[in-house]
Amino acid sequence: MIKQTHPVGSAVRRLSIAVIGAGLVGRACAWLLLQRGHRVLLIDPGLDGQRDPSSGSEAALGVLMAQVFHRNSGRAWRLRQRSLELWGQWRQQLQGQGWELPWRPGLLLLASTPEELERQRQLVASRRQQGFALELWDQPRLDALAPALPIGALGGLYSPADGQLDPGPALAALLADGLRLGLQTCCDWVERLEQRPGGWSVHTRRGELLKVDALALSAGGASTALLADIGHQVPMEPVLGQALELELPLPTNWNGARPWPGALSWPGAVVWQRLNLVPRASGKLWLGATLEPGDQADPAALANLQQLGGAAPEWLQQAKVVRQWQGHRPHPIGRPAPLLEQLEPGLVLASGHYRNGVLLAPATAEWVADQLEQG
Repeated sequence: MIKQTHPVGSAVRRLSIAVIGAGLVGRACAWLLLQRGHRVLLIDPGLDGQRDPSSGSEAALGVLMAQVFHRNSGRAWRLRQRSLELWGQWRQQLQGQGWELPWRPGLLLLASTPEELERQRQLVASRRQQGFALELWDQPRLDALAPALPIGALGGLYSPADGQLDPGPALAALLADGLRLGLQTCCDWVERLEQRPGGWSVHTRRGELLKVDALALSAGGASTALLADIGHQVPMEPVLGQALELELPLPTNWNGARPWPGALSWPGAVVWQRLNLVPRASGKLWLGATLEPGDQADPAALANLQQLGGAAPEWLQQAKVVRQWQGHRPHPIGRPAPLLEQLEPGLVLASGHYRNGVLLAPATAEWVADQLEQG
């Protein structure tokens, strides 16, 4: 089972723990470990505020797909449901400390083929048996939305419980509240890990030697080389994702249906053929992200993104690009994502989340804390 409870009042030894990697998963691990009373050191060269284009968090749009996940059981299903539950709790906790995590409930998953539409019907029936309130939206209901959805949408699956969480404020809040709780940071590259009696040593590029009881490795693709040096083969490959922020045109109406309201009037984020369209404030839209094997951006893939592979309505084709960005998602080779493994006593790997780092961060952090405490 993925879900494990931390016994209230139980005698858990207070550990010194280094979390390597300060993406959203790493920060979530550090924050939860601090909440549980451990001493935590977060290590990442990007902690100086410089943007790291190799970070998977840089490609994230924060779309959380839990209840619309196509499976009904198994580790991936449990992780998603637990994470969705925990995000609700974490948002309240962080808000109580003055940190706002913008959350937009609602997710509309569009079907582009009759086969996909049939799979959505089956999923709705299955979820109803589990007590989840998913809805099937027919084409007339989609046509009534403004502005127009991608050309060729035959229907849609709507989930009121899924939605979109802004990664940027979440990253900032977890780090800032972690510092309030006593988080220590090291802005450097990790060169080498070394097991020692009773714990671990971390050697940094600047020559620091950091000794801790335990390690949580959440450094994306960089985890592969660090682990290979101590005899663990965990291959991962980068999959680059490019994304756009668009400023939408302001016509007098959309589809002749209703006046422009100043923001998209969709019921939440929209997913079309694995691409996410995320409404933003003041008439803007996030669009992303591409799936490009390797670490080199393809200009043709970026151009095709705004065209939605030929399915973009006219208003989207006319939108002005105001920002573009990219990041590298670590994709496990030969293993399902994510990689959650206890490799040695006091050494856990929590990486390779691929496209679901934002969604799975809380459940991953809970798993890491449980494993290290049981160590």
